[in-house]
Amino acid sequence: MPHPTPTSVLRRPQLWIGTGLIAAVVSMLFALLYVGGNVNPRGNLRDLPVALVNADGGADVNGHRVNMGRQIVAGIQKAAGADKSIDWQVVSREEADKRLGRGKVFGALVIPKDFSASVTALAAPQPATQDKPVPPTLTVLTNQAAGSIGSSMSSQAAQKAAHAASAQLGQELLKQAAAQKAPLPTAAQLKLADPVTVNVADGHPLGSRSAMGLSAFYYALVLVVCGMLGANVVNSQVDTALGYLHTDFGPFRKREPVQHTSRVRTLAIGMALMLGLSLVMGTLVEVATVGILDMDASHLGLLWLYSVSTIAVVGVGSLALFAAFGTPGMLLATIVFIAMAVPSSGATVPIQALPGFFRALAQFEPLRQITEGMRSLLYYGAQADAGLTRAWASMGVALVAALVFGFAVTRLYDRRGLHRIPHPEAETEVAVQAS
Repeated sequence: MPHPTPTSVLRRPQLWIGTGLIAAVVSMLFALLYVGGNVNPRGNLRDLPVALVNADGGADVNGHRVNMGRQIVAGIQKAAGADKSIDWQVVSREEADKRLGRGKVFGALVIPKDFSASVTALAAPQPATQDKPVPPTLTVLTNQAAGSIGSSMSSQAAQKAAHAASAQLGQELLKQAAAQKAPLPTAAQLKLADPVTVNVADGHPLGSRSAMGLSAFYYALVLVVCGMLGANVVNSQVDTALGYLHTDFGPFRKREPVQHTSRVRTLAIGMALMLGLSLVMGTLVEVATVGILDMDASHLGLLWLYSVSTIAVVGVGSLALFAAFGTPGMLLATIVFIAMAVPSSGATVPIQALPGFFRALAQFEPLRQITEGMRSLLYYGAQADAGLTRAWASMGVALVAALVFGFAVTRLYDRRGLHRIPHPEAETEVAVQAS
């Protein structure tokens, strides 16, 4: 008797509905998070930290002491009262260099010591035999190590402020020149109208093989991805070894005998394996990036420890989600460690240029903390207050939370008898009681 042809699974509405819902949620969520965090950085910019240095020593004009650097600082602060996009931090040059070297500011505007003297020299009558006065200058310092886009925003804001100050000083110089009896040539008037030269310099130079300040982000992202992928591999290999899953080698299938193991023990086995793999993966990531690709890096021993620890913590956290939620846990881990983490990491667009929702995410999302620690290791000499202490503390909290959450949930499942595969003795006991 011929067997009826089974109905194609493609005709099952549940398959289409379930798969379609998952695909719709993932595509919509990734689009909203990735594009939403970066679509309007200038419109969302608030309180971007920029140092403002006034080293001007002042000058004597007609028996009065003037300090034009103070005028510029007052004008910038007044303009900042209406525009909250830039947080101008008035500090000394030494303090500005420290903050640039720790990633605390994205740039700086420096008023030099001889600024007032050079400005007043332009307005003073010059004998024909005397050398032309040196034009006044303002220096804009960038800081790509803190983020290329944030550094660019800082540079543009500082240059705008410098040119505005130059125009204001130019109006005063033209008034002074007009009061003199001898009229100025047109070329001289044009020079006085915009007297200040604005120079742009690198406030915290990076090596040529640092991806223009993005190598820390790429390295951190590799560590997070390695942790997630490692957890997926560990999860499937442990299930295969316990007989819960089969393994396909081309047309051949292999399945180990089922070993009835508690969920707590299964999670412990996976985490132990993940810790071992983290040593291998962290080592190979450093060998590939520093040894083969010649990425600029120092403190190689600490970098190795940081790499291994990051992969281990992300892997343990992913395994805890897998154990608690099963297959949906893989999707949840992707959302937590990638979808929400990348746009809130502050690696490309600074935190100060993100919408409020992403700023809130950045306070606890792991990739932001990992990237800040990596910047400290690669760019700031592994200084503790350049983000490294916060990164280690965040990893410690995340590890403890993952362990507590993972083992608490799996223990609850075990105590309620929610085993992944019922034990044969339990099935026999239930059948006897039913009879």
